[in-house]
This record gives sequence, C-alpha cells and structure tokens, in this order.
Amino acid sequence: MDALSFLREDHKSVLGMFEVLDGAPTGQGAADSGLKTMVTNLIIAESQHEAIEEQLFWPLVREVLDDGDDLADAAVEQEQAGKHLLQRLEDGEPGEPDYQEALQQFVQLGREHIAFEQDVVWPRLREAAAPEQLRSLGEKLEAAKKVAPTRPHPDTPPSAAVLNTVGMVTATIDHVRDAVSGRGTKNPPDPQVH
Repeated sequence: MDALSFLREDHKSVLGMFEVLDGAPTGQGAADSGLKTMVTNLIIAESQHEAIEEQLFWPLVREVLDDGDDLADAAVEQEQAGKHLLQRLEDGEPGEPDYQEALQQFVQLGREHIAFEQDVVWPRLREAAAPEQLRSLGEKLEAAKKVAPTRPHPDTPPSAAVLNTVGMVTATIDHVRDAVSGRGTKNPPDPQVH
C-alpha cells in the first residue's frame, strides 16, 4: 500500500471516531457512557499516527516539495497543538469541563488537520514523488506504526531525528505501560491492506 493510501485509511478510522464523539455525552452521563474507552482509542490512534508522520512522512514532504518545509511546519504545528489537547484528555476524566472542552477542540482541530493534509499536501506530493517512493514510504509507515508511541508526549520535539532515537525508547515504555495496565487491549487495528 502506498503512503497516501495507508494514511487515508488511518484518517477514515479517526474521522469515524470523530462522528461518534460529536454527540458525546457531558457531565455525569459522560462518566457512565464508555466515553473514556473511545477517547483512549483516539489517543492511541492519533499518537501513533502523528509519530509516524513526524518520523517518516513530513521528511519526505520537506525533501520533494519546493515549499515542503512550510507545509510540514504548518502541519507539525497543528499536530503539536493536538498533542497538548490529547494530553489533557489523557490526564482528565469524562464529564470534567476541561476534558469535554479538550475533546471538542481536538475533534475540530483534527478535522482541519486531516483536510489540510488530504486537500493541500497530498495532491502535490502525489504529483512530485515517484510512485516507488510512496510505496516504500507506505511500507515504512505500516511497520513504524506497530512500534510507535501510544501516548501524546507533547513535550517531545517533533523531529524525525528525535523520534528515531528518543522516540523508540518512549514508544517501548508506552507499550510496556499499556500491557501492564491493560490499555493495550483497546489499541485500534492498523488499516487493512486492500
């Protein structure tokens, strides 16, 4: 699967979660509804997705597009804002005002970010990158997602070099924590190859 197809499947999964979360209950209903499980799945999926993009996807955008640095910088800035919102969700509880506010903000920001990638970046990248580059990147993204961090880590610098070193240690710690706590059993499935 090429990189854009792989990322599109990831986006479809997240957009589906957003549809469910749009009508999420608030107050005591949020605490009793199972919202925490759905948001945990969102945190895991988005943490992995953003990590692999920062590690592998945005470096290719920077390399092959004349304004790739500007596009990648804008996207990474959105992703960093998203990580801070995800951390608020990770630290909070459904029904708390800050939790509900962070969830609404994340859903809105997430939709805007996905639209930016799919409508602005992807068409230009598909035109500029060789099909072999996109296929190779797709394979790398798929492999990297299996070992990517499952928590947001908003204070980790969003650079490929950092993610290739410190990120691997962080990801390992995340996966161990998930296994011990049982959180890992709720990990959303990877996109299926068609």
